[in-house]
Amino acid sequence: MPELSSAPLKSVEQAAVVLMALGESHAAEILRHLDPRELHKIGVAMANMTNVTRQQISEIIHIFNEEVRNQSALTVDSENYIRGVLTRALGREKAKGILEHIFDTEGQSGVDSLKWMDASAIAGGLREEHPQVVALVLSSLQTDQAAEVVGLLPSPLRDEALLRVAILDEIPSGALEELNELIEKQVMRNISAAATSKIGGPKRAAEILGRLDASIEGEILDKIKETDADLGTTIEDLMVVFENLLNLNDRDVQALLREISSETLLIALRGADDAVRNKILSNMSRRAADLLRDDLEVMPPVKLSDVEAAQKDILSTAKRLAEAGEITLSSKGDELV
Repeated sequence: MPELSSAPLKSVEQAAVVLMALGESHAAEILRHLDPRELHKIGVAMANMTNVTRQQISEIIHIFNEEVRNQSALTVDSENYIRGVLTRALGREKAKGILEHIFDTEGQSGVDSLKWMDASAIAGGLREEHPQVVALVLSSLQTDQAAEVVGLLPSPLRDEALLRVAILDEIPSGALEELNELIEKQVMRNISAAATSKIGGPKRAAEILGRLDASIEGEILDKIKETDADLGTTIEDLMVVFENLLNLNDRDVQALLREISSETLLIALRGADDAVRNKILSNMSRRAADLLRDDLEVMPPVKLSDVEAAQKDILSTAKRLAEAGEITLSSKGDELV
């Protein structure tokens, strides 16, 4: 089995990387089959993960692929299975680069290796390169990634490189070989230290937990809080935001409004989008809704911190009512049918 390079991740951290690469819905489906102890371990690993180096991601995915291939109990075609899962999870375009990396690790060229790097790292490595080199690199990257890189380049280099991209027709095989060699020997040396991919963190953990059943979600959160109370609270706050009030049915909105002061509601709605405002106003009496609209129009500017505090206060009330079984509060945004 391949071994990870320097600063290896623990097995549970490697599992977290694979789950995060699979996408929220697929990761949630897998987590449903884990026991509480396993859920605790991998939940903490996901929450604590922030940056993983490009090489670590490459090796972890390669190890995962090898493990799947070596599972004699599996009768499925592992390559087709992985291709299907990643395509469904990430979409055809995004999955394409990952699948190429999984199934062609040994033969990967210098240009292909850039597809796994942060745009900021690539831009940093290209700042001192000739505009033609930059143009060739940009033409070889996926469109979204190329656009990010362009946005981080200094103006003269950016302008000249885009001009060359526009007039670039075909890349001779010899020029492509030279480009790959240049990237591997020079560009990669400039950016290898900074080449990391943001793959986890509290927000990512919150997104995955938000796809789980409420009982499993609560169990994992409790375990994370036992390990790190502040981190658990951060994840919990990220899971339910003010816009989640749109997921409440009308009866639950009305129950929530009965528990909120007029002043708190006024300040909270000052910073809310139209959809949330309309949701609230449509569940008030016509007279109360008209008064609230008038107050919103004439109220002086409010500090953003005050708006956020008011919205957090309303969310806390909503969570309390949900825990008491009086309303149903969801962070998932699933459509009811």
